[in-house]
Amino acid sequence: MSKSPTSKSPVLEFWHEFASTYSYPAAMRVERAARARGVRIAWRPFLLGPIFKAQGFSSSPFVVNETKGANMWRDVARICARDGLRFVRPAVFPQNTLLAARVELCLPQDQRGAFARAVYALEYGDGADISGREAIAALLSRHGKDADALLAQAESAETKAALRAAGEDAAARGIFGSPSFVTADGELFWGNDRLEHALDWACGDRWGLEA
Repeated sequence: MSKSPTSKSPVLEFWHEFASTYSYPAAMRVERAARARGVRIAWRPFLLGPIFKAQGFSSSPFVVNETKGANMWRDVARICARDGLRFVRPAVFPQNTLLAARVELCLPQDQRGAFARAVYALEYGDGADISGREAIAALLSRHGKDADALLAQAESAETKAALRAAGEDAAARGIFGSPSFVTADGELFWGNDRLEHALDWACGDRWGLEA
């Protein structure tokens, strides 16, 4: 049963990169799972490219390690089938997600979730290319947004700086992958399968573990 989060509810930050495959099922269920626990979600888009570069990767580890990548695609297909999500592997991976991340940053928190889910559904539900201005503009228009205004704002110097700052913040928090969840006290959980653990921690459950 939903606990209807309030302004006093605990907050869990959901750090996500649109190129991340595992962030797709996480994005589609995070708000529902959080609502059931009375937790508010703060949507935090960022780019993994600079973080991977600092780690010495020239691309996604799933591209660098072909065996790991092959298993990832099968694993994501299984997860989506279990969760009742449509899944179509995009022709290009990883995609350029710069514009999508900037657009999300232009939206207020209460609108970011719907936008992010629509982007992930387009990318991994339909297997579409989300890198171009036309794709994002069409998505915004379908959801009743002023695409021209939002795209102009997304391409402003202020928004570009905000996304760079988000990436620096992610790195400072020790984030190395997506999806990642960060609680109010700075505890970091990585992966779609750690969402429930993150929600437990946000609600005060430490399982007897000392900080």
